[in-house]
Amino acid sequence: MGGFACAARIARAGRRSASRHGAAEVSRWPSSIRSRVENAACIRACAACVQAGAAASFRAVTKTQPPQTAPAPADSLTRHWTARLPKRARAFAQLSRLDRPIGWRLLYLPCLMGIALVRTQDGFWWSDGWNALLFLVGAIAMRGAGCTYNDIVDRDIDARVARTRGRPLPSGAVNLLEAWVWLAAQALIGFLVLLALPRFAQFTALASLPLVALYPFMKRITWWPQAFLGLVFSWGALVAGAATARALAPETLLLYGACFFWVMGYDTIYALQDKEDDALVGVKSTARLFGKHWRAWTIGFYLAALLLWSAAAYVAGAQWPTFLVLGALGAFVIWPELERPQETYPASALASFRANALIGAAIAGALALEPLWRTLRPFLDGR
Repeated sequence: MGGFACAARIARAGRRSASRHGAAEVSRWPSSIRSRVENAACIRACAACVQAGAAASFRAVTKTQPPQTAPAPADSLTRHWTARLPKRARAFAQLSRLDRPIGWRLLYLPCLMGIALVRTQDGFWWSDGWNALLFLVGAIAMRGAGCTYNDIVDRDIDARVARTRGRPLPSGAVNLLEAWVWLAAQALIGFLVLLALPRFAQFTALASLPLVALYPFMKRITWWPQAFLGLVFSWGALVAGAATARALAPETLLLYGACFFWVMGYDTIYALQDKEDDALVGVKSTARLFGKHWRAWTIGFYLAALLLWSAAAYVAGAQWPTFLVLGALGAFVIWPELERPQETYPASALASFRANALIGAAIAGALALEPLWRTLRPFLDGR
């Protein structure tokens, strides 16, 4: 259809040239001049066809394609409830990583482990449910505050990394002042949770603040920022132990060590996604430090975590079913996730990292077996 239209346009151009100069006059022109005039008319007609076609194609494309917006962060979940929020509210939800619940889950799970471990000999109390709820709210609020603070500090680096340049601050969806206000609002929620905890647990929680404040800068200073994250993200085990036992028992300290190595393992896997970008912008990580030996190191971290989880359960007085379940988890849940990640396939590292929510929940369940049995046994015995 377009070819016929161009041919008709060229024919009309020839007729216009003849009518402009007169048919008789044109017939008397030398053949070379007449040919040049006709060719020039054809060229102008073809150029007009191309211009008209390009304009029509542009109108068709702009009509069918929606306007482009800033890309969503590469590691955010699809089909998440935050996607249904208004645009402005969604930007603040992304700033808190509410579209990536894996973070607050990994922060919350050591708290559940801490409660279960302290209750190994006595069984669960009603107050443990209240503490678990407080820790849930606190984990969501403080993880959001921590991510907001991290994005404020790293906004220039995030703009140069493919996976993070779509975050609210580097993309311009949220400005710096709004980010600070949002950080203060989340910190206020965390402070209200803190006031509801026993006094010793309050002091234990407050002791983590210097580590939280320093963490975003560690990737610029040391090759071991994952170790620093391990200190921060495992702190819930200490707070939960302090809130439940009103002291830091030996088993709680062993649990903290186990969670430290667990965090070291899964955050090294997470850092595999950014190795190339981190090298370009000068960000350090254990994934870059270990090089091709990252898998051996990561296996060592998870093995140390399993040994310390078992030691904590033993010191707390757990029986053989707990150790049987911990061993099965290591063989059939943790090991497959250590084999999955591939350096050349970042999505595999992200999937393996996300699987740690299941791993942590399973570990918490294993540590809860003994106290749950002691809680239910009186009812099962008819007492």
